[in-house]
Amino acid sequence: MSVYESILKGLNEAIEYEKGNVQARTAKCTVSPVPDFSSEEIKDIRLGFGMTQLTFAEVMGVSVKTVEAWEAGTNKPIGAARRFLSVLKADPKLLVKNNIISA
Repeated sequence: MSVYESILKGLNEAIEYEKGNVQARTAKCTVSPVPDFSSEEIKDIRLGFGMTQLTFAEVMGVSVKTVEAWEAGTNKPIGAARRFLSVLKADPKLLVKNNIISA
């Protein structure tokens, strides 16, 4: 199916939905809560990758001062940083698989 045909099909489905001729498909999913990380856990994750604070900051997309503050317990990661830490902890090969670092 070409891109054009795919778009046309989607538009026709939307029209039929609006007319009440079809029901929308729904999917339910459960999202696990974003975990908290202690300063020691953050440092352990970083050291598990054998990274300096500078390299880890580059991987996380934050400043070195931010990583220093996390590891000192002065600040805690929030939002996407906490989710990314949980993903890194669950899959240590993620950075290599996604070409974020080279092995």
